[in-house]
Amino acid sequence: KIDPGSRVTGLALIDDKTGKVFFAAELHHRGHHIHGLLTARSSLRRNRRSRKTRYRAPRFNNRTRVDSWLPPSLESRIANIMTWVNRLRRYAPIEALSQELVRFDMQLMQNAAIQGTEYQQSFLERIYSF
Repeated sequence: KIDPGSRVTGLALIDDKTGKVFFAAELHHRGHHIHGLLTARSSLRRNRRSRKTRYRAPRFNNRTRVDSWLPPSLESRIANIMTWVNRLRRYAPIEALSQELVRFDMQLMQNAAIQGTEYQQSFLERIYSF
């Protein structure tokens, strides 16, 4: 069983017949660290290009992405989960995978009567509508 999260993913090997847990682990992802590294690299590149150097013509022909593109932080998370699933398959006969996919609506949890355009307004705008 897999319980994915943005920072931590839970993994468990469970016998479906008995319900016994053979293995349980938490995977801590590097997504936020990778995002920070990419942001730092981007700012260094921007600073390097804005120094007093020769004029550099703007280049916009290299901005397309393939349809299967994923952000590096998400790609890292998927690769990390797949690596551990493959490692566990070496040691245990896994017949089925089940993954918990849950989406939370935080605004609905705070206010059960929210609907429509209220989602676009902040909490303070809803309280102090001028």
